Amino acid sequence: MPNRAVTAPPDATATATASTATVEHDGLHGGARRIAMLAVGLSVLLSVLDYAIANVALPRIAHDIHATTSSAIWVINAYQLVSVISLLPLAAIGDRIGYARLCRIGLALFLIASLLCAASTTLLELSLARALQGFGGACIVSVNVALVRHIYPRAIIGRGIALNGLVIAAGVALGPTIAAGVLSVARWPWLFLINLPLGGIALLAAATSLPRTKPLPTPLDGLSVVLNAIAFGGLIVGFDRLAHRDGIAASSLLLLVGAVCLVLLVRRQLGRADPLLPLDLLRLGGFRSAVLTGFLAFVASNFFIISMPFTLEGVLGRSDVATGLLITPWPLAIVVVAPLVGRLSDRYPAAVLSSAGLGLTACGFAALWLLPARPSDADIVWRIALAGAGFGLFQPPNNRAILLAAPLSRGGSASGMISVARLLGQTIGAMLVATCFTLLGAAANRTCLVLASATALLAALISIGRPRS
Repeated sequence: MPNRAVTAPPDATATATASTATVEHDGLHGGARRIAMLAVGLSVLLSVLDYAIANVALPRIAHDIHATTSSAIWVINAYQLVSVISLLPLAAIGDRIGYARLCRIGLALFLIASLLCAASTTLLELSLARALQGFGGACIVSVNVALVRHIYPRAIIGRGIALNGLVIAAGVALGPTIAAGVLSVARWPWLFLINLPLGGIALLAAATSLPRTKPLPTPLDGLSVVLNAIAFGGLIVGFDRLAHRDGIAASSLLLLVGAVCLVLLVRRQLGRADPLLPLDLLRLGGFRSAVLTGFLAFVASNFFIISMPFTLEGVLGRSDVATGLLITPWPLAIVVVAPLVGRLSDRYPAAVLSSAGLGLTACGFAALWLLPARPSDADIVWRIALAGAGFGLFQPPNNRAILLAAPLSRGGSASGMISVARLLGQTIGAMLVATCFTLLGAAANRTCLVLASATALLAALISIGRPRS
């Protein structure tokens, strides 16, 4: 007998089809849950792996397509920029057409874009293909946590969120290794072609297992979508250009246009029942505190992640291979603590767990700042592992708090804000690191660790003051 759709009212029924599963209010169970999480996990892994792999392969790609190092950065920027500016519109679309459908669309676009990336011969072709890949990846990550909410019963939803975070951390950890392995035996287009078998499995699982959700009846506001794109695009590109001192006049104009569009977007969203920019959810104290905590935590993490390789190689004299190995404890620690944290987050409030985790992360960054002049590898590893374990403790409870603070029908908006906090925090963190290196030169290495610790501590203080739930 078909099940009732998770968002349907008590007197409504929904008929399951062969290609779409339905769920009760308490989620999926048994094999159905495992297959659905396989679809979500593989989809998220694709988007994370591809970003990490492209970072490592950038010098080889730039050489082969005859692009300068500075211009080749657009292979990375195109993916990141399109992802950030499309997250909120796609989350709103997911609320309206169904999270499972949007995830499948994202997977299909991602696979098509992967083929286009592999076939590219110029920087323009590759950048456009990467932009399409970023859009496909945004379709996935804008609704992945919303899907978890419908897959897992509320009582154990923290485990599903922790598993989702584990997949992201594993992708970050595996990306450089996979890239190095592929490049040792093949040319860079194969970095994108290896997405096809993994993506095919994910698409098959998504087509047969993901839960159906009742769409919102309200239409999407097209003008808000345009204002959102210009606001985020103008502010991000403008800040990035300023950080690199790349044309003050043009950068200021981009910032001005972005700021004006952001103000117009906020004014347009006021009073709307289902706003693109979820101002109604941000008025909720628990939701607002969790989003701000997540944003600051990812700013702090990028202060560390981006500056630490320069410290290890330029200051401490480690090789590029040793540098990659020494940073690996960060994602590995997140992977190790994820199963335990998933269980804890269903029993204890985020105000306790996330705050403690961010406190540990701040301590880890401070310990790195206090490294002796000639540290051993062990001196470095335990400090990075401490910071990573703290970050792993912070994420699942905080994401759970964001998700459950929103009504079930606004799961897409909540899921989108989780990804916006992460990507925007990473983007702003990267810009601040670039600014530090531009202004301070060699002294920026230690300054970034101080700022990483201070930002993580600020996030912990905001977290501990949130409403307990």
